[in-house]
Amino acid sequence: MSTPFVARAEQVARLAEALDRARSGAPTLVLLGADAGVGKTRLLRHVGEVVAADGARVVTGHCVDLGEIGLPYLPFAEALGVLRTAAPETVARAVAARPALARLLGGGSGGTRIDDASPADAADERRELFEGVVEVLAACASREHPLLLVLEDLHWADASSRDLLRFVVSRLQDQPLLVVATYRTDDLHRRHPWRPVAAELVRHPRASHLTLAPFTDDELREFAAAVAGRRLPDDQVHRLRERAEGNAYFTEELIEAGADADALPWSLADVLRTRVERLDAATVRLVQLASAAGRRVDEPLLRAAALADPGSPAGGVDAALREAVTQHVLVVEDGRIAFRHALLAEAVYADLLPGEAAAAHRAFLAALDAAPAPGAAAQRAAHALRVPDLPVALRASWEAALQARRVLAPAEELRHLEVVLRLWDALPEVAAELPTSHAAVLRAAAGAASRAGESERAVQLARGGVAAAGDDPVARGGARTDLARHLLAAEGIDAALAEVSTALAELPDAPSRERAWALATYARAALNAGREDEATEIAARAAQVAREVGDVAAESDALTTAAVGERIDHERSTQLLTQALARAVASGDHTTELRTRYNLASTAYYAGDLPRAAREADEGRARAVTLGMSWAPYGVDLEMFRVLVRYVRGDLADADAGTAGGPGYARAFLTSVGLYAAVARGDDDVVERAAALEPWWPRDPLLTQIAGGNAVDALTWRGEPERAVAHADRVDAHVRAVWSPEYLGGIWLGALTLAAVADAAAARRSAGQDDAALVADADARLARVERTAAAGRPRGGALGPEGRAWLARARAEHARAAGRGDAQVWRSALVELAYGHRYETARVRWRLAEALVAAGDREAAAPEAALALTEARAIGARPLADAVADLVRRARLAGAGGAPATPRPAAGGDVLTARETEVLALVAQGLSNRQVGERLFISGKTVSVHVSNVLAKLGASGRTEAVAIAHRRGLLGTAAAREGRVSAPGPTV
Repeated sequence: MSTPFVARAEQVARLAEALDRARSGAPTLVLLGADAGVGKTRLLRHVGEVVAADGARVVTGHCVDLGEIGLPYLPFAEALGVLRTAAPETVARAVAARPALARLLGGGSGGTRIDDASPADAADERRELFEGVVEVLAACASREHPLLLVLEDLHWADASSRDLLRFVVSRLQDQPLLVVATYRTDDLHRRHPWRPVAAELVRHPRASHLTLAPFTDDELREFAAAVAGRRLPDDQVHRLRERAEGNAYFTEELIEAGADADALPWSLADVLRTRVERLDAATVRLVQLASAAGRRVDEPLLRAAALADPGSPAGGVDAALREAVTQHVLVVEDGRIAFRHALLAEAVYADLLPGEAAAAHRAFLAALDAAPAPGAAAQRAAHALRVPDLPVALRASWEAALQARRVLAPAEELRHLEVVLRLWDALPEVAAELPTSHAAVLRAAAGAASRAGESERAVQLARGGVAAAGDDPVARGGARTDLARHLLAAEGIDAALAEVSTALAELPDAPSRERAWALATYARAALNAGREDEATEIAARAAQVAREVGDVAAESDALTTAAVGERIDHERSTQLLTQALARAVASGDHTTELRTRYNLASTAYYAGDLPRAAREADEGRARAVTLGMSWAPYGVDLEMFRVLVRYVRGDLADADAGTAGGPGYARAFLTSVGLYAAVARGDDDVVERAAALEPWWPRDPLLTQIAGGNAVDALTWRGEPERAVAHADRVDAHVRAVWSPEYLGGIWLGALTLAAVADAAAARRSAGQDDAALVADADARLARVERTAAAGRPRGGALGPEGRAWLARARAEHARAAGRGDAQVWRSALVELAYGHRYETARVRWRLAEALVAAGDREAAAPEAALALTEARAIGARPLADAVADLVRRARLAGAGGAPATPRPAAGGDVLTARETEVLALVAQGLSNRQVGERLFISGKTVSVHVSNVLAKLGASGRTEAVAIAHRRGLLGTAAAREGRVSAPGPTV
């Protein structure tokens, strides 16, 4: 490129600083976002040249827009190819240690059947591949020669490339490595898959975000002068600004299209076409051909396509290619041919006639057939669909699905298999050539959909698999069992029981793999339906049949179900789950493995062993990512537990990033779990975020309970107890109707609702109003909670630490609603929270301190309040910290971290004491002396003395005049605002 590099000094400096940090052992990720044409590639090319001159090694990988056809790991494959050329021995050693890397470098085994690759082998290969990529990057970087890895156009990245990037970033430790990932901000619609991934990555402690805005007026003037070779008149610069809006690429195109003649074309599309139209015919055809491949294409492939293209002149490729580069239409980047900008490629392709486009795609098909390369099947499928050559598209999509499965890229596998299914009936002769059946493709696609987290789609495909199974009872029974498992993942428990019951009736009684799986699935469905005794019995039969036929995976699934029923004996349950996990890993059944890992985490959690729960959840989630099953049902459940356990242990970090890249339900479910910490942090949009999840209520009652319960808690903190109670009733009615009248989450929701009722009752008592109806309501609600605790069926037969803690909390809130300052019920709740819930422990200490103050025991209240305040501040629980500090101030608890125990002058000019200011602020709210006393934990007589002092000091004849004088003098601003807090209503004395 001949255009000088101008401006962007800040961005160059930040990237150079990031590389310096990497050189010193602090690897960094920089996310570079900008609109198309602003200059991302130009900036990185310049930075690459600068740092390369200083000894850095620079490699680039690009993503390609292939529409619905995915090409797994493309940017990393390209970057590794460059590194192999630059450091062949280093890469060769890495491939020898991690053979799966060969798949990204053109090696690896083939295969024609969807089940050729063992799932266990494929999982190991994916782990090897991910770890191998990190090892190659580390091996090719050194302090003297740090590595700059540029990944361009991540808005086009496939799901597997996004997963690999997240893995690489998670392994950043001390490698001299800088990763720069670019993307188009103007392409990111609300549901774009890159958007949540970028949000997750930028929260990494070693990540930063760098924006590239359009040129300012001064920068545009400098850039325009550099392009034109002279300073342009101000009016011309103004028109450039008006039309190109500071976009570097558009500015350059407009100037070169006719700035010298003062004739700037109005349409930028005209500008793009003008640059191509001035080329000779042979060059135009080569450029048109290149546009069919997207932004970039390997030079040998483009040459081969040109030779196969009847519209390209024979022997003229070199001259045409040179001309296109000379005229700045194409450029050479890392041995590849690329358009100067993706917008130019899009404009050229959009301008092709249908016949011209079809001929270009046919030429690439011929070139790919003659010299297959890594990812060739996906490319062939994309070109064939655009010809369209449907027989070729069908065969190539099948091959691409196999390749995606071998590298554990389920989203891409699903896309390819869906193309196969769309074309199957239209091309029966071609379909007959494939080494599989229609039913097998449907079942394989359902499995890929499940692993990709698209549970509803998995159910649809599995139903098709049942219909396609024919009259063979074994095939039909197996298909029904598959359908039942997918229904369980989609929370369709009753439908799953019906399907698997039919499967057992259809299958022969003799032991078989199909019967073992049907029994295991029935046991699992019965367990989820709350029929634990039946589930345990059937699980034992399933395990026995599985052992007889040698199906280790089915045995593992059955053992997992049996283990869950043993939760009253947590050690025994853990032993069984550990055995089941070993069998699942050995069998290569990843779904069963993740289910077992999930139950190891949940067993530890419900036993109150939070450190072990955290370890199991972290390991399970990492394994799900490695397996390419982040969004599979148990992959999502493991992430849920990982976030939940972090919150319970006091980590209130925003967990929304965990939703990155997931399908709709997975994102919604994990968003609901993130609301626990959001309430504790005091986020002001919790209620609105929970409301946005209501469309998912019919899908999952657990999501309803979590999102709805957190909304109740948030409304209570906001000082809206009546609204909180109404919402709680709506949530409770829904969950009881679709789940169970005695669902155990009702204890938690009931405790939160009783807290809202208690706040409302305290407010009525403080206002001198009757609270009898609210106390009666609290009685009824506690009775319902007690019934749930007695009649509900916790796994293992008894409430665990969490359930007992919330039951104790409900009893304590009931006492508060009744106006009883009973410190003992709060002490009981504190004892039950000893398993380690930091936030709730601090909240209960706050209420205990209130009860002690109400009982007149300020000496005992002070240390409890101090502990609550210290902990709330430590974990970042702002509303709770504010509420405790408010209690300390109002109750004048010496040494508890709030206001001092002795009065101090107010901030309004030493006229009123702090206590007199507090009294006057409450008087300004219309409270009587008695009500003021209740708020400040003093007698009504003492309040009367303070009021008399205030009237005397202000020279007021009455309370109303005193308030008016105080407002004029600015004496009530801070105090009134402080007393106006509604997030944490005061206790009843």
